[in-house]
Amino acid sequence: MTANLFEIFRTRFPKDGARPFITRPDGRVFSYDDLDAISGRIAALLVELKVAPGDRVAMQVEKSAEAVFLYLACLRAGAVFLPMNTGYRADELDYFIADAEPTLVVADPASKALMDVCAARKVPHVLTLDAGGQGTLMNRAASLAPIEGSVERAQTDLAAILYSSGTTGKPKGVMLSHGNLAANAKALHEVWKFAPDDVLLHTLPIFHVHGLFVALNTVLMNGTGMIFHSRFTPEETIRDLGKTTVFMGVPTYYVRLLANCGFKADTAKTVRLFISGSAPLLDETFRAFQDRTGKQILERYGMTEACIITSAHIDRARTAGAVGWPLPGLILRIADETNQPVPSGTTGEIQIKGPSVFRGYWRKPEKTAEDFTVDGFFKTGDLAQLDPDGMVNIVGRAKDMMISGGFNVYPKEIETVIDGLPGVAESAVVGMPHPDFGEAGLAIVTMNAGAAAPSPEAVRAALKDSLASYKIPKMIVFAEALPRNTMGKVQKNLLRHDYRAAWDANLKA
Repeated sequence: MTANLFEIFRTRFPKDGARPFITRPDGRVFSYDDLDAISGRIAALLVELKVAPGDRVAMQVEKSAEAVFLYLACLRAGAVFLPMNTGYRADELDYFIADAEPTLVVADPASKALMDVCAARKVPHVLTLDAGGQGTLMNRAASLAPIEGSVERAQTDLAAILYSSGTTGKPKGVMLSHGNLAANAKALHEVWKFAPDDVLLHTLPIFHVHGLFVALNTVLMNGTGMIFHSRFTPEETIRDLGKTTVFMGVPTYYVRLLANCGFKADTAKTVRLFISGSAPLLDETFRAFQDRTGKQILERYGMTEACIITSAHIDRARTAGAVGWPLPGLILRIADETNQPVPSGTTGEIQIKGPSVFRGYWRKPEKTAEDFTVDGFFKTGDLAQLDPDGMVNIVGRAKDMMISGGFNVYPKEIETVIDGLPGVAESAVVGMPHPDFGEAGLAIVTMNAGAAAPSPEAVRAALKDSLASYKIPKMIVFAEALPRNTMGKVQKNLLRHDYRAAWDANLKA
């Protein structure tokens, strides 16, 4: 039996092919019959263009139903799908195209940077996605007969390559197989208890694991539909929430919904499941959302290399910051520097093994070997503790950990205390070089609208009530906002860079 992910999805498709798969805000509906036919025609075009199984197909376009069908066509044809962030610029695009060597690139017609890169790198085929002109991918595919079925694929055959966010160093191509994605989608379908009448409100980008493999694949595994927004806006989300039962977002989405006076308890009454991920959810946001709607946001934890790793459970009370338990089929341990498990309640690195864990880094065997233990566990680089009942509580990133005066200092612990101070919206703590301690903390703090910033001395005094003295940041500054990547993660590397001059000046003062 084939392990092709599309064929696994097909076994879950509704018997009534007229059932909606994608409903756009303008009222256009794509049924499951449309999904089958359109993806089949695009797959036929890939065959015509001599895109062989294992060849890469890169895409940098705005979010659309047609982009989803291209992803599914790649699965059917056995090609390796490579979605690229629409915010990437020329140097970044050149790196990805040179590294992945795609046979076909599907581009936005307005993207001169990508077109120039493809010409310079001699990409065999470059097409635009839109159906508006001759020679576009959709136009050429429309005249072809859909392929029958899908190309035979094994569990380990690649389905996609996604490049890591690159917050430190050059991005790495994460290789995800048909088996990896199928295992994760099946586990999420089980844990989140998807039902035949579920409808997802999809507002996430689809160049990232969250919108592409978490949101989209769970809908396909359930054989149900989604309302498909091209981007997130509070107004459009509020308008359509009442037509849906599941919503997935990043913390920023929930903050913006709460800031909109049109978001009321009645707005959320049909939604059985609000899910948050891709960045930590603040306690304040969790509590405010529950107070407004009477519903708790479900947090989960994941990364590109394994999609979703842990999730809170639907049938258990949730607390902010608790990312739940490992998904079915996944083995998780908290380990020390020698890769040995540590006792419950002790901080260590999350290490995982299971069918959803990626195949390795594209053309980087040394880096792949470095990130796996001898007994086959992937070293995530995330620090956590296990509760006595096995629930995972994230502490921070191993690379964010400071060693100050010989003591391990975890920024997340300090951030949690700062975030709890009156008027504070959010904070980020980073390690900076220090002549005496080796490293010391720099805290960047943002305030709620209308709240007056306390003095740095007042913040330090408050921290001393909760933290050991060696954990207190040596410098505290206030900012309008924290820099984030497209999925809402704070870019601490930028903070280290942007505040280095001020830090050095403060040391000399």
